[in-house]
Amino acid sequence: MEIVIATRNRAKFAEIAEILRGVNAHLLSLEETEFQSVVEETGESYRENAALKALTVAAATGRMTLAEDSGLEVDALGGEPGVRSARFGGPGLDDEGRVALLLKQLEGVPEENRRARFVCVVALASPSGEVQFCKGVCEGVIAREPRGSCGFGYDPVFFVAALGKTFAELPGTVKNTLSHRGRALQKARAILERVCREGGFPQTVEGQESS
Repeated sequence: MEIVIATRNRAKFAEIAEILRGVNAHLLSLEETEFQSVVEETGESYRENAALKALTVAAATGRMTLAEDSGLEVDALGGEPGVRSARFGGPGLDDEGRVALLLKQLEGVPEENRRARFVCVVALASPSGEVQFCKGVCEGVIAREPRGSCGFGYDPVFFVAALGKTFAELPGTVKNTLSHRGRALQKARAILERVCREGGFPQTVEGQESS
Protein backbone atom coordinates (compact mmCIF):
# COMPACT_ATOMS: atom_id res chain seq x y z
CA MET A 1 0.00 0.00 0.00
CA GLU A 2 1.12 3.55 -0.73
CA ILE A 3 0.53 6.13 1.99
CA VAL A 4 1.09 9.82 1.34
CA ILE A 5 2.77 11.86 4.06
CA ALA A 6 1.27 15.29 3.43
CA THR A 7 4.36 17.48 3.73
CA ARG A 8 6.97 19.00 1.46
CA ASN A 9 9.27 19.68 4.41
CA ARG A 10 12.06 17.17 3.78
CA ALA A 11 13.31 17.19 7.37
CA LYS A 12 9.82 16.52 8.68
CA PHE A 13 9.21 13.75 6.12
CA ALA A 14 12.50 12.07 7.08
CA GLU A 15 11.57 12.24 10.77
CA ILE A 16 8.10 10.78 10.17
CA ALA A 17 9.48 8.03 7.93
CA GLU A 18 12.01 7.08 10.60
CA ILE A 19 9.36 6.87 13.31
CA LEU A 20 7.14 4.73 11.04
CA ARG A 21 10.01 2.49 9.94
CA GLY A 22 8.82 -1.10 9.61
CA VAL A 23 5.22 -0.30 8.67
CA ASN A 24 4.34 -2.46 5.67
CA ALA A 25 3.66 0.43 3.30
CA HIS A 26 5.50 2.64 0.84
CA LEU A 27 5.57 6.19 2.21
CA LEU A 28 5.37 9.00 -0.33
CA SER A 29 6.05 12.68 0.22
CA LEU A 30 3.88 15.23 -1.60
CA GLU A 31 6.77 15.81 -4.00
CA GLU A 32 6.38 12.20 -5.19
CA THR A 33 2.69 12.57 -6.03
CA GLU A 34 0.72 14.42 -8.67
CA PHE A 35 -0.66 16.79 -6.00
CA GLN A 36 0.81 20.22 -6.71
CA SER A 37 -1.57 22.50 -4.82
CA VAL A 38 -0.92 24.20 -1.50
CA VAL A 39 -3.40 23.41 1.28
CA GLU A 40 -3.86 26.58 3.30
CA GLU A 41 -3.87 25.92 7.05
CA THR A 42 -6.97 27.96 7.81
CA GLY A 43 -8.12 25.95 10.85
CA GLU A 44 -8.17 27.30 14.37
CA SER A 45 -6.80 24.09 15.90
CA TYR A 46 -4.16 21.47 15.17
CA ARG A 47 -6.94 18.93 14.60
CA GLU A 48 -8.70 21.12 12.03
CA ASN A 49 -5.49 21.78 10.09
CA ALA A 50 -4.35 18.15 10.15
CA ALA A 51 -7.77 16.97 8.93
CA LEU A 52 -7.88 19.63 6.21
CA LYS A 53 -4.53 18.53 4.79
CA ALA A 54 -5.15 14.79 5.11
CA LEU A 55 -8.65 14.81 3.61
CA THR A 56 -7.73 17.16 0.75
CA VAL A 57 -4.67 15.15 -0.31
CA ALA A 58 -6.39 11.78 0.12
CA ALA A 59 -9.31 12.85 -2.09
CA ALA A 60 -6.99 14.32 -4.74
CA THR A 61 -4.52 11.42 -4.92
CA GLY A 62 -6.82 8.50 -4.23
CA ARG A 63 -4.40 7.27 -1.57
CA MET A 64 -4.51 6.91 2.20
CA THR A 65 -2.91 10.08 3.58
CA LEU A 66 -1.25 10.99 6.85
CA ALA A 67 -0.98 14.65 7.80
CA GLU A 68 0.02 16.35 11.00
CA ASP A 69 -0.19 19.79 12.47
CA SER A 70 1.95 20.78 15.39
CA GLY A 71 3.04 23.81 17.30
CA LEU A 72 4.85 25.29 20.24
CA GLU A 73 2.77 26.68 23.10
CA VAL A 74 4.60 29.04 25.48
CA ASP A 75 2.86 29.84 28.76
CA ALA A 76 4.41 33.31 29.09
CA LEU A 77 2.99 34.20 25.66
CA GLY A 78 -0.50 33.00 26.46
CA GLY A 79 -0.04 29.77 24.48
CA GLU A 80 1.39 31.46 21.41
CA PRO A 81 2.59 30.85 18.77
CA GLY A 82 0.45 27.65 18.89
CA VAL A 83 -1.22 26.67 15.62
CA ARG A 84 0.58 29.58 13.93
CA SER A 85 4.05 28.35 14.93
CA ALA A 86 5.18 27.84 11.33
CA ARG A 87 3.96 31.34 10.42
CA PHE A 88 5.16 33.11 13.58
CA GLY A 89 6.41 36.58 12.71
CA GLY A 90 5.09 36.49 9.15
CA PRO A 91 6.15 34.88 5.86
CA GLY A 92 9.51 36.65 5.73
CA LEU A 93 11.05 34.62 8.57
CA ASP A 94 12.81 31.27 8.36
CA ASP A 95 13.30 28.85 11.27
CA GLU A 96 16.25 30.83 12.61
CA GLY A 97 14.31 34.09 12.40
CA ARG A 98 11.31 32.64 14.24
CA VAL A 99 13.55 31.32 17.02
CA ALA A 100 15.20 34.74 17.33
CA LEU A 101 11.81 36.45 17.54
CA LEU A 102 10.63 34.00 20.19
CA LEU A 103 13.73 34.63 22.33
CA LYS A 104 13.32 38.39 21.95
CA GLN A 105 9.73 38.20 23.20
CA LEU A 106 10.91 36.19 26.21
CA GLU A 107 13.77 38.52 27.18
CA GLY A 108 13.81 39.00 30.95
CA VAL A 109 11.31 36.19 31.60
CA PRO A 110 12.58 34.04 34.53
CA GLU A 111 13.13 30.29 34.20
CA GLU A 112 10.00 29.34 36.13
CA ASN A 113 7.85 31.24 33.62
CA ARG A 114 9.46 29.83 30.47
CA ARG A 115 7.40 26.63 30.49
CA ALA A 116 6.28 25.43 27.07
CA ARG A 117 5.05 22.36 25.26
CA PHE A 118 5.10 20.95 21.79
CA VAL A 119 1.73 19.60 20.63
CA CYS A 120 1.09 17.41 17.58
CA VAL A 121 -2.12 16.03 16.10
CA VAL A 122 -1.87 13.41 13.36
CA ALA A 123 -4.78 12.80 10.99
CA LEU A 124 -5.03 9.64 8.89
CA ALA A 125 -7.59 9.94 6.10
CA SER A 126 -8.94 7.66 3.41
CA PRO A 127 -9.91 8.80 -0.11
CA SER A 128 -13.56 8.19 0.82
CA GLY A 129 -13.42 10.74 3.62
CA GLU A 130 -12.90 8.62 6.74
CA VAL A 131 -10.46 10.10 9.25
CA GLN A 132 -8.89 9.21 12.57
CA PHE A 133 -6.72 11.33 14.86
CA CYS A 134 -3.86 10.80 17.30
CA LYS A 135 -2.36 13.40 19.65
CA GLY A 136 1.04 13.74 21.31
CA VAL A 137 2.39 16.31 23.79
CA CYS A 138 5.90 16.94 25.15
CA GLU A 139 6.57 19.36 28.03
CA GLY A 140 9.69 21.51 28.29
CA VAL A 141 11.00 25.03 28.80
CA ILE A 142 12.40 27.62 26.41
CA ALA A 143 16.18 27.96 26.67
CA ARG A 144 17.81 31.38 26.68
CA GLU A 145 19.80 30.71 23.53
CA PRO A 146 19.81 28.11 20.73
CA ARG A 147 21.76 24.92 21.39
CA GLY A 148 22.46 22.00 19.06
CA SER A 149 22.43 21.44 15.33
CA CYS A 150 19.96 18.56 14.93
CA GLY A 151 16.24 18.76 14.23
CA PHE A 152 14.46 21.80 12.81
CA GLY A 153 12.03 24.56 13.73
CA TYR A 154 12.11 25.47 17.42
CA ASP A 155 14.16 22.41 18.42
CA PRO A 156 17.31 24.44 19.33
CA VAL A 157 15.48 26.28 22.13
CA PHE A 158 13.13 23.56 23.39
CA PHE A 159 14.88 22.30 26.52
CA VAL A 160 13.94 18.99 28.16
CA ALA A 161 14.96 19.27 31.81
CA ALA A 162 15.01 15.51 32.46
CA LEU A 163 17.71 15.10 29.80
CA GLY A 164 19.46 18.44 30.26
CA LYS A 165 19.41 19.02 26.52
CA THR A 166 17.41 20.78 23.83
CA PHE A 167 15.71 18.77 21.11
CA ALA A 168 18.43 19.95 18.72
CA GLU A 169 21.09 18.35 20.93
CA LEU A 170 19.44 14.92 20.86
CA PRO A 171 20.05 12.22 18.26
CA GLY A 172 16.93 11.46 16.27
CA THR A 173 16.53 8.03 17.83
CA VAL A 174 16.21 9.63 21.27
CA LYS A 175 14.12 12.61 20.25
CA ASN A 176 11.62 10.42 18.40
CA THR A 177 10.85 8.39 21.53
CA LEU A 178 9.71 11.38 23.56
CA SER A 179 8.77 14.15 21.14
CA HIS A 180 5.21 15.29 20.54
CA ARG A 181 5.40 14.03 16.96
CA GLY A 182 6.91 10.71 18.00
CA ARG A 183 4.19 10.12 20.58
CA ALA A 184 1.38 10.94 18.16
CA LEU A 185 2.88 8.81 15.39
CA GLN A 186 3.41 5.81 17.65
CA LYS A 187 -0.33 5.85 18.30
CA ALA A 188 -1.00 6.31 14.58
CA ARG A 189 1.32 3.40 13.83
CA ALA A 190 -1.17 0.91 15.30
CA ILE A 191 -3.90 2.30 13.04
CA LEU A 192 -1.59 2.20 10.00
CA GLU A 193 -0.59 -1.39 10.62
CA ARG A 194 -4.24 -2.41 10.74
CA VAL A 195 -4.99 -0.40 7.60
CA CYS A 196 -2.12 -2.13 5.77
CA ARG A 197 -3.35 -5.56 6.83
CA GLU A 198 -6.98 -4.96 5.91
CA GLY A 199 -6.63 -2.52 3.01
CA GLY A 200 -8.51 0.35 4.60
CA PHE A 201 -10.26 1.56 7.72
CA PRO A 202 -12.16 -1.40 9.20
CA GLN A 203 -15.32 -0.28 10.98
CA THR A 204 -13.91 3.21 11.42
CA VAL A 205 -15.66 5.77 13.56
CA GLU A 206 -15.10 9.10 11.80
CA GLY A 207 -13.30 11.61 13.96
CA GLN A 208 -12.16 9.11 16.58
CA GLU A 209 -9.12 10.37 18.45
CA SER A 210 -6.40 8.56 20.35
CA SER A 211 -5.07 10.99 22.96
